[in-house]
Amino acid sequence: MLWNWQQPGWPDFTWDHSQMAALERRFLLGGGVLIGSVKHLDDSERDRLRVEIMSSEAQTTSEIEGEILNRASVQSSIQRQLGLFDDKRRATPAEQGIAELMVDLWRTGSGPLSGELLFRWHRMMMKGRRDLDDIGRYRRSREPMQVISGAMGAPRIHFEAPPSKRVPVEMKRFISWFNRTSPTGTEPLPALTRAGIAHLYFESIHPFEDGNGRIGRAVSEKSMAQSLDQPVLIALATTILARKKGYYDSLEQANRQMDVTRWLAWFAEMALEAQRQTIAQVEFVVDKTKLMDRLDGQINARQKKALLRVLKEGPGGFKGGLSAGNYSTITGASPATTTRDLNDLVEKGALVRTGELRHARYAIRLKQD
Repeated sequence: MLWNWQQPGWPDFTWDHSQMAALERRFLLGGGVLIGSVKHLDDSERDRLRVEIMSSEAQTTSEIEGEILNRASVQSSIQRQLGLFDDKRRATPAEQGIAELMVDLWRTGSGPLSGELLFRWHRMMMKGRRDLDDIGRYRRSREPMQVISGAMGAPRIHFEAPPSKRVPVEMKRFISWFNRTSPTGTEPLPALTRAGIAHLYFESIHPFEDGNGRIGRAVSEKSMAQSLDQPVLIALATTILARKKGYYDSLEQANRQMDVTRWLAWFAEMALEAQRQTIAQVEFVVDKTKLMDRLDGQINARQKKALLRVLKEGPGGFKGGLSAGNYSTITGASPATTTRDLNDLVEKGALVRTGELRHARYAIRLKQD
């Protein structure tokens, strides 16, 4: 079977517009909710949230490709790039590079796409690499660019990209398409449709020697930010990581045909879930601030320290819940003091207790009746 780039009509993808209409409306509605929720945050909270989302996306977009990065180091690098608090933590070139890419994506989200921008992102992401011939430029190897798996003697080819000599022309056409179909372009496309096609189109060309998945997801993030007219990142890579097999399977199927309806429907559901997660994250920050403001002056330093430590874990809190042992470890309190502190936090509506005695567990109560 021919790959999509070998088929008649390439790269004019087709899809069922009616299947996307309701999904597009849900995305724009969610985008309004997300932008509205962020406006409830003060500047410091907004900065913390931005760093958290960028750090998560940087770490997970790398993990999808099998590269495990230190979250704290990535976060420190992002803070440094944004001119925020820097704990001087040392980062590897890979951690520093992906942090730079995420910040650059945030800052240039509303601007047009260009080859120079993609080359800059590639140089950032390939920092420290000595095994590549083509960094900051399109691939030039005469060898086929293939995605394969299986034993060496019997490999399975999941995808083969266009020959390197075709890449400059293909990318010039892709960049022109991306800018034409932006909300301010001459041929605007709906948000999810454009982001989904952009990702598939970019991956089909596979223009770089390495890093195509990460840059392709950044292109999708840029597309969605342009559609919302806000530099808002959503948890796209985090959602893809949770659906990694489905992601690669869907891409492989889409790489073999010009009708991309199934791919767009899959991508849209994934993007909507990413948007829901991001909205939940913003709401968590808002509720957390309200809780700590309500308790200000009513709790002691130990209680405040413990609550902030649990809240640092995010909406899910500690896995399995906060225990008396956890509280004692965090605060250094004696068993008797721990019991008094925890009971007091339950009475004040800051915690909810389940179980009794040594089986008691506590969860943050963010929503008040």
